[in-house]
Amino acid sequence: MLNINKINEISQRLKLIFIVLAIGIVAVSTLFTNRLAHSLALEERKKVEIWAEAVRQSNLADEHTNLDLIIKIIEGNTTIPIIYTDANNQVISTRNINEPQENIPEFYKNEIERLKTKNTPIELKFGKSKQYLYYDDSLFIKQLYYFPFVQLSIIIAFILIAFFAFSSSKRAEQNKVWVGLSKETAHQLGTPISSLLAWVDLLKMRHSEDNLIGEMEKDVNRLGIIAERFSKIGSKPDLQVVSLNDTLLNAVQYMTKRSSQKVNIQCHFPTEEPVFIRLNTHLFEWVIENLCKNAIDAMNGIGSIDITLSQKNKYVYIDIKDTGKGIDRRKFKVVFNPGFTTKKRGWGLGLSLAKRIIEEYHGGKIFVKQSELNIGTVFRIVLKTKHK
Repeated sequence: MLNINKINEISQRLKLIFIVLAIGIVAVSTLFTNRLAHSLALEERKKVEIWAEAVRQSNLADEHTNLDLIIKIIEGNTTIPIIYTDANNQVISTRNINEPQENIPEFYKNEIERLKTKNTPIELKFGKSKQYLYYDDSLFIKQLYYFPFVQLSIIIAFILIAFFAFSSSKRAEQNKVWVGLSKETAHQLGTPISSLLAWVDLLKMRHSEDNLIGEMEKDVNRLGIIAERFSKIGSKPDLQVVSLNDTLLNAVQYMTKRSSQKVNIQCHFPTEEPVFIRLNTHLFEWVIENLCKNAIDAMNGIGSIDITLSQKNKYVYIDIKDTGKGIDRRKFKVVFNPGFTTKKRGWGLGLSLAKRIIEEYHGGKIFVKQSELNIGTVFRIVLKTKHK
């Protein structure tokens, strides 16, 4: 058996470690950025205080006061939004504020209320009168606060792109392996099957009265069908409009003859009217047989399998229910990964190929509908209908 289960576990752990590292980088970056922004905000507060003092000095200046430095300080503020008001919050002047074209008084009223909660206003005293400076963070500090979120978005985008690229590459590589393996298997089976058919014909000629030879012929023909199935993996299958009811019955009859009498397999159809659908019969029967074989293994050869067909609007639903040991909810999707198996023997390709046959070749869906440990599992297949 391939040790792919262990590889999948390691792969999942590496993904988890990568995600944790990415979150850690963003957390450290956010903490550092917030501290830096806080320090810059304190520096801006000092600049506003200096600007406020310059405004106060300009208001107190007389004809002998040199205003060059004061004007230079006032005009030097090109980044910090400021609203300068009197004691009644009537706007005296502003800097770096984008005024709207309409409802200007209402705009400043709301803006002053907002800035009160943003930063503590600076009070300017002129004797008994007071004036106030309301200010906001500069655009640079605002951008600095948003930087961790931008960084997080970039990291998430990078993770998604890398994951998609890795998954696509891995899936393409796996597909090549499975297709090559399937076609080579079909090719290798061809010669011995032809030889077996010749031997069966010879036995029929010499022992025509022996009924077991007929059963042997059926099994050899079955090998031919299996080889044909393998040869079609990787090629566009020929879909024909067939009765889904008959296809399910054929698969069930085959499995019933080759399973223990302690296993009861039944089909349940809602009406006697058959459901017609576009299928490749050989490949679809393979899927049903594989699900039944897995169910029989899960039940240790004792239990019941119920295959229920239902239809709603343009879709048909095939539920394969067993009374086996069940599947852990965390493994509902993992069971379809190539190489995943709980058996001591086997390659773990059955459900992976079943998923490919249903989803890629027939445009449907296959998934674990529900499962309870030690009670049983229900696999569901969803396909589009095709009426006559």
